[in-house]
Amino acid sequence: MTTIGEALGEARGKLASAGIETAALDARLLAEAVTGLRHEEMIAEPSREIGTETAETFRHLVARRQTREPVSRILCRREFYGRTFEVTPAVLDPRPDTETLIELALPHVTPRTRILDLGTGSGAIVITLLAECAEARGVATDLSAEALAVAKRNARLHGVAERVQWLHGSWFEAVPGQFHLIVSNPPYIPLGDIARLPPEVRGFDPAIALDGGPDGLEAYRRIAARAGVHLAPGGHILVEIGAGQEQEVSAIFAVLGFRQENAKADLAGHVRCLAFTTR
Repeated sequence: MTTIGEALGEARGKLASAGIETAALDARLLAEAVTGLRHEEMIAEPSREIGTETAETFRHLVARRQTREPVSRILCRREFYGRTFEVTPAVLDPRPDTETLIELALPHVTPRTRILDLGTGSGAIVITLLAECAEARGVATDLSAEALAVAKRNARLHGVAERVQWLHGSWFEAVPGQFHLIVSNPPYIPLGDIARLPPEVRGFDPAIALDGGPDGLEAYRRIAARAGVHLAPGGHILVEIGAGQEQEVSAIFAVLGFRQENAKADLAGHVRCLAFTTR
């Protein structure tokens, strides 16, 4: 038999040898998922034995992480703004950087707010905003039918399914009407940079959710071109951006009559979200 302490020690060593900086955290998360034990229990009882089958399952998951498959992909779930979301190969893995968009958007959300989420993926953005404000309603689009299926399951999980409509299409293609708040985390990686992304990203996030065209700005041009038609008077449009893209994205919206009203940096200090309104 193997103890939880032995299994964790072995896992940490393997992950560290694979160059994974979060080896201890990743080993713990995988162990919690396999054993059902809490972190506190593993610390308090490192000599607790785990069954042979459980130990083998744990080693298998650790081996997957050694190949740089993210823990969220292995477990098929990601924590985002205090909630758990299902993730599959069809959707971008929601990351803490995107929580800056939530924080910038929430002051604009009231029970009467109508929200449009462009390129919704897992649905993490629109679902979080609706969960944070009862009675607000949303519409979400995605080019991927598989992604929309994941988003629908997440909406049911968090009790907002009756307040969101899902539309299959590219950006505003299938969207009717106007909205008080338009949000999007579009693909913004320049095509030539994708090969240099960490293996956890380039190997597991869908290419369609990463590829921002030759300069990384193609999605912003398409969104800005149609946003004025769908933004209600006095409304706001918020977009996540890549590090260093603030001036270029702001200029794209400015040319089309939008005024940047706010910006928010991520924990690393990079401006990660921009907010615009009509002039």
